[in-house]
Amino acid sequence: MDDLAANRIEVKGLTMAYGGDVVLDALNLPIPAGRITVLAGPNGCGKSTLLRAIRRLHAPQSGQILLDTEDITRLGSKALGRRIGLLPQSPSAPLDMNVEELVRLGRYPHQAMLQPWSPQDDEAVSRAMAGTGVEAMRRRRIGSLSGGQLQRAWIAMVLAQDTDVICLDEPVNHLDMAHQLDCLELVARLNRDEGKTIVLVLHDLNLAARYADNLVFVANGRIREAGNPELLMRADLIAEVFNTDAHIITDPIHGRPMCIPFRKG
Repeated sequence: MDDLAANRIEVKGLTMAYGGDVVLDALNLPIPAGRITVLAGPNGCGKSTLLRAIRRLHAPQSGQILLDTEDITRLGSKALGRRIGLLPQSPSAPLDMNVEELVRLGRYPHQAMLQPWSPQDDEAVSRAMAGTGVEAMRRRRIGSLSGGQLQRAWIAMVLAQDTDVICLDEPVNHLDMAHQLDCLELVARLNRDEGKTIVLVLHDLNLAARYADNLVFVANGRIREAGNPELLMRADLIAEVFNTDAHIITDPIHGRPMCIPFRKG
């Protein structure tokens, strides 16, 4: 995992600040190609800021981010948009926009003044809607959708962008259990069938352990530990990162570690 050739993204010495508050402090993180990397940690530890930095939505105080060994600051905005897609935590769009119009926005990085909408754009949009199961609702206004339907439409927009790297910030936030599983199974299928490199922020530690190939614990703006979920799901480490006691068992269905949090006394 330390071999540059095996990493799609390398974050090196990244420091990010809002005003005078340092959010990420000289953070280093390799993100392996073709795997699912899940960022986990307490609120305010810098997970979302890290995703936004990878997509170059915030300029760092210092450090660099490499995409396939190339510094992302050397890429134009649309060139970067053709290689890294990001779904932020609370995306917004006009409620009277229909699903197909929303998904078509994902093709923006592929558009140019002298390059009109093409059959390839239509194909990418159709493929994204089919892959997320929103084809039948293409004419529905997004304001009429349920939470699960809307989240699938947003993911379809990111898929239409047709990038090798997909970053999703809390994609299952506010979804019920069934829709959480539907969403994460979709993400896993994109990784398995299309070889997408996925970077996820998840608050649910058990879902993180189930779906991650590479689990990353972020605490106080730094990487506390990263690696296989079987190695990271330890009571002592969870107590340190999340400030809570935990009992670790094995998920009887998936064979992955599960965390049962509790308070002593």
